[in-house]
Amino acid sequence: MKQRIKRAFSRAQYAAMGAAVGAFVGGLFSRSGASTGAATGALVGAVVGEKRHTVVGVIEEVRNREDDEQGRFDGKLSGLRKEQPVDTE
Repeated sequence: MKQRIKRAFSRAQYAAMGAAVGAFVGGLFSRSGASTGAATGALVGAVVGEKRHTVVGVIEEVRNREDDEQGRFDGKLSGLRKEQPVDTE
C-alpha cells in the first residue's frame, strides 16, 4: 500500500510540474495553446514520474542486494564511515 501511495504522489508531482511548463510554453503562442500545452505536459510529467519512481526503486533494490552480499544490512554508506580511534597525544 505504501508503494502505491508513493507512486501516485510521484506521478502527481511530475504531472503538476509538466502541466505548468506545458502551459507556460503553450501560453507563449495562444490561450488554446496554453490549455493544450498544460494537458500534454501533465501527461508527459505523469509518465516521467511513473518511470522515475520505478527506476529509483530498482536502484535501491540493487544497492540493498549488494550490501547484503557484503555483510552490511542497513543499505547506507555507514560501512565506509566506521569510527576511527582518536589519538589524543
